[in-house]
Amino acid sequence: MTTDTATRKPAGPRRRTAVALSAAVLAGSGAIAAAGAASAGTAASAGTAAPARQSPMRDVAEQVLASGAPGYVARIDDGHRTAFTVAGLADIATGRPLTTRDQFEIGSNTKTFMSALALQLVDRHQLRLDAPVAKYLPGVVPNGKNITVRMLLNHTSGLFSYTGDEDFFAQLTEDPQRVWTEQELLDVAFKHDPNFAPGTSWSYSNTNYTLIGLILQKQTGKSLPDLVQQRIAKPLGLRHTYYADPRATNTGPGYAHGYAVNFSGATPTKVDTSTWPIGGWGGAAGAIVSDANDLSRFFSGVLSGKLFSQHQLNQMKKTVDVPADYPIKGGYGLGLFRIDGACGTVWGHGGDTLGHHSTAVATEDGRRTAVSDTTAEPSDTKANDGVNRYAQVAFAAEDVTICEMLDQPVPASVTDALHGITPTPSAAG
Repeated sequence: MTTDTATRKPAGPRRRTAVALSAAVLAGSGAIAAAGAASAGTAASAGTAAPARQSPMRDVAEQVLASGAPGYVARIDDGHRTAFTVAGLADIATGRPLTTRDQFEIGSNTKTFMSALALQLVDRHQLRLDAPVAKYLPGVVPNGKNITVRMLLNHTSGLFSYTGDEDFFAQLTEDPQRVWTEQELLDVAFKHDPNFAPGTSWSYSNTNYTLIGLILQKQTGKSLPDLVQQRIAKPLGLRHTYYADPRATNTGPGYAHGYAVNFSGATPTKVDTSTWPIGGWGGAAGAIVSDANDLSRFFSGVLSGKLFSQHQLNQMKKTVDVPADYPIKGGYGLGLFRIDGACGTVWGHGGDTLGHHSTAVATEDGRRTAVSDTTAEPSDTKANDGVNRYAQVAFAAEDVTICEMLDQPVPASVTDALHGITPTPSAAG
């Protein structure tokens, strides 16, 4: 079922498989067939939303489900109204429908939380952005005297991402319940040579945020769950947001199960990942659980300067260019992407876990937001038509949500990609 409601008024840990789904990539119940049919409904608590404005999001939901996902939810605030679109199931086993209130793994959107905590420490003079990592974690990081905290936050450290290690993901598959320590994750990363000399290029690395998490804990004497609760969730009134340590604490009603989807067979198969310990391998790079309302409030709060000083917000938005061949066009600041999209420039992040693909974006002033979650993530280790089509839909869906947030018409090229009229990327390579 696809439902739109309206009221008046955002790359992680998975290895970069055949197709990168998000700049925030972190990246059992047996074989399960694809989700079923969709229908539409409309409601408004104050004012009536124009059908033409809702139609693109219904279209998105239908295409996301058709690409192999069990469920999809989006929340869009265009500065005048808040509109929800929800489709499919939160739990395949029980047939429970997904709702707008369901919590989900937000993956690498967690990085923006970690950056916010770090910038709070900078305001308190407990951390310096341009100090070497070796000052805070002596002896932990190879070449740590030449890598700064800023380089960790904006992914210019050159450190290899532990999720890029093939053996690491093989072990995750073999033992998905394993809880990895931070040191074990770092050991995986440091087996590999750096991608480049510190500060000379850009490469997305979850290892950077594992180290940020260690620094936060050392400088405050508090755990990451406590820091998220005390310094972000409580001040912003985020009642459904927490750091999974190591698992989500409530996976019953009100929680969207995530599914690892394999597209290699004739029909996609799905494995429920909701009891797997995201905190046990995503950690500071991707362990937070939230919902669409809270995630919107968080990004709005960040960009409107509610968590740290204007000076630190300016630092956060000081971006470095991402490579031309990167799936997202724009730049990366301190735990925050500048996304130069089809309908304009926005700020945010995204996140992929083993069972979820989420995005969260906002305008520069934080007054408009768009948050979405797809309850699936490809588990294929090689490219194929199903994975490529899923990725094509995911990127097009993000473009549509941004256009709707900015109150701009969706370009025909985006609609064509959403419907597969634009050819999908080749499965070769």
